[in-house]
Amino acid sequence: MAIDQDIENGETIRQSEITEPLIQHEQNSTHDEENHEAKGSSNKGSISMVLISTAVAVCGSFEFGTCVGYSSPAQSAIRNDLGLSLSEYSVFGSILTIGAMIGAVTSGRIADYFGRKGAMNISAIFCIVGWIAICFAWGPWPLDVGRLFCGYGIGVLSYVVPVYIAEITPKNLRGGLTTVNQILICAGVSVIFIIGTVISWRVLTLVGLIPCVALLLGLIFVPESPRWLAKVGRKKEFESALRTLRGEDADISEEAAEIQDYIETLQSLPKPRIQDLFQRRYAYSLIVGIGLMVFQQFGGINGISFYATEIFVSAGFSSGKTGTIAMGCIQVPVTIMGGILMDKSGRRPLMMISASGTCLGCLLAGVSFFLKGRELLLAWDPILALTGILLFEGSFSIGMGAVPWVIMSEIFPINIKGMAGSSVTLVNWFGSWAVSYTFNFLMSWSSSGTFFLYAGVSAITILFVAKVVPETKGRTLEEIQISMNSER
Repeated sequence: MAIDQDIENGETIRQSEITEPLIQHEQNSTHDEENHEAKGSSNKGSISMVLISTAVAVCGSFEFGTCVGYSSPAQSAIRNDLGLSLSEYSVFGSILTIGAMIGAVTSGRIADYFGRKGAMNISAIFCIVGWIAICFAWGPWPLDVGRLFCGYGIGVLSYVVPVYIAEITPKNLRGGLTTVNQILICAGVSVIFIIGTVISWRVLTLVGLIPCVALLLGLIFVPESPRWLAKVGRKKEFESALRTLRGEDADISEEAAEIQDYIETLQSLPKPRIQDLFQRRYAYSLIVGIGLMVFQQFGGINGISFYATEIFVSAGFSSGKTGTIAMGCIQVPVTIMGGILMDKSGRRPLMMISASGTCLGCLLAGVSFFLKGRELLLAWDPILALTGILLFEGSFSIGMGAVPWVIMSEIFPINIKGMAGSSVTLVNWFGSWAVSYTFNFLMSWSSSGTFFLYAGVSAITILFVAKVVPETKGRTLEEIQISMNSER
């Protein structure tokens, strides 16, 4: 009997112990087919546990949104109460992304070593500590340290949540359910934007604590990723988790065999090293993953989201509350629409439509600031800026917000998924830091030029998606990864 060596922890497992239950199940498949009519739809299984597990995981996505959105409605109050300069507040706003970069570097290793659930638990604890530090801050240092801890937490969550959802979900639902990640991010941003206009910045931190507690409690009741369990050789738990996710009456033999075959192939490969990412077989996946994250961030999303309130004031509104609330209201329904369309229209068309909208939105906002600087059409400039920003946010939410994360969770084989996912997430958060830190300085240089610059990035995004990014709709993870990561 052949013995396979697990590539992560050195545990040995008997090949026959993995395959014999599957073979036995296949031998009984004829009998199952004969009884199919009698069983009716029961053999199709259930997705209820998949939905429950997704709902728990996206509490982390909601937490992500609250962290990202917090700095916008809290800006003027924190600066007044703690006497922060614009530069000091820019550090506070952008240091979230520094923490997220650190989280991104470690996210793959944590998710591979502790499991997807373990990584989410660790993230929630970091976020809880961070929010408490912000709530009781008396000056810039505790404020920044708390923001850094929150950043670390969401840096890990930004990788592990879409990966967990992708690994537990049937292929026909994977795009839509993985998009729930982005929907809840937008929901977190929206809630913070709206509630932040009516409560103090210290009380607002409590909104960030709620999803952390919900995530910690919910993870007790949902299964671990079957693919991760198979990867680390926990055969019985793998089968149990897959059956829990698919339903007691579901026939899991074909899916289990496909996962096991793929894992066994990967286990025959040497343990991956950082330099392995740059092998020719993985180059295409890496270019797609990193490219999408670069274009997602350098299109300006986090600069606009972090400082939305001040943008509307600069555009001519007496208060930024109206525009901020409007942004909060538009994001969630548009993201839901994107999730519905993703498994119908496909990933590529949705991203190209999204990038076209963000390009047009930035052009409108840039024209508004250009006219305002020359004192032309002053009565219309604020409306034009509001229209542009809302078009940008809505367009981003329908495609470029969610789809890059979905594709990132699909394109890397499991043997390098942790390392590659960390690298891609690191690039994403570096872009987020660069945009959020430089945004206020760019706006001081030229408000119109800032938005025209972002419009140019969106235009290039359209070309990148059209020429480079593959369509992954309707394919299993194993099919996608084999086709993308073969010798090209």
